[in-house]
Amino acid sequence: MIRKSLLLRIFDSAYMQRWNDKIRPLELVELDKQGHKMIIAYVLGKYEEKKSDFSWINIIEGGIFELLQRIVITDLKPTILYEFKKDEEKYRKLNQWVFKELEPVISPLGQDFSDRFRTYFNYSDDTLNKRILSGAHFYATRWEFDIIKQLNMHDFEMISIERDLQQKQNRYYDLEGIKAGAYTKFGRFIGFAGQLRFQARWAHVHRVPKTSVLGHMMFVAILSYLFSLEIGACEKRRINNFFTGLFHDLPEVLTKDIHSPLKRSVEGLEELIKDHEKEQMEEKIYPLIPKDWHEEIRMYTENEFQNIINVKGKYEIIPGDISSKYNFDKYSPRDGKLVKAIDKISAFIEAYEAIKNGSASPELHKARWSLKFESEKNPINSGINFGEIYADFD
Repeated sequence: MIRKSLLLRIFDSAYMQRWNDKIRPLELVELDKQGHKMIIAYVLGKYEEKKSDFSWINIIEGGIFELLQRIVITDLKPTILYEFKKDEEKYRKLNQWVFKELEPVISPLGQDFSDRFRTYFNYSDDTLNKRILSGAHFYATRWEFDIIKQLNMHDFEMISIERDLQQKQNRYYDLEGIKAGAYTKFGRFIGFAGQLRFQARWAHVHRVPKTSVLGHMMFVAILSYLFSLEIGACEKRRINNFFTGLFHDLPEVLTKDIHSPLKRSVEGLEELIKDHEKEQMEEKIYPLIPKDWHEEIRMYTENEFQNIINVKGKYEIIPGDISSKYNFDKYSPRDGKLVKAIDKISAFIEAYEAIKNGSASPELHKARWSLKFESEKNPINSGINFGEIYADFD
């Protein structure tokens, strides 16, 4: 069973500062970067998914494993990590230490998951799936670099960093998505997603860490995948749950983060906001991506908290949990209600950590206890006892 210790270990990435030896116009943190990376990996993956050696599961789990590694080696500069990678024995010992540090919190996920994590970094980086993740990592890093570049013109190191980034870009031109380039409409889609790093959640409340909408989306995506493993979800269901978590707040790049109590305070306001989000998505987002992606993105961003299955090419909302009858790839199931429960526990953890770090905001205290109280009324969701998880924080 997933416990508090794992949730908080993953959330540690919301504290991890990036480019912290450079002048930055805003905080750049690891959780946000990893969220942007996985959205880029989705775009790159869509170009490659028909190839025989492509796997969405390998992309998702690889992204999670790389984040977990980064959480442990946070103080290791990227240049030093690259040097370690050149020495197979040093890199193997480094990853043995990483696994030893994380084993207590990931072991409840099962032996198979632990084994996949233990061996992930032993295999070649030259597989298609790892190259997609590496290309996405490079693209997200370059996006950050372009933000801080002008403020650090005096820094002699910036010239070598830019040269290194250009050399890395040249390595990924075999990926169709990289060929599409940063200045096409597909690059604009990635740029739109990146802007969610600028939108702080609970923006009117002082708290530490001040998570962004993009970081929140990544946190929900990771937990959606891990809880999907716990309930024995089929492969397509795990994929759908992960990307629903990753994209569920994408429309907020057009409408901004509107606090849930405000949405519910005026009758009909929530529905009005949803309609406006759909209109804005149709006008500004869908024209940036191929038409054959539209249905999938709609599934991730509209009715995102409803359980659905696909029957004869059409998505259907089902009222209850997804039964074993539909737990097959051919039905392309998605646990929207599970993603919603994870969205709530993510908000709870944001409030919990802020309070622990000294915030006296009445709103955070109210949110923490109201979310916990709500879970106690309906503790079981999709076979997961969320009541026990909330109680773990007492």
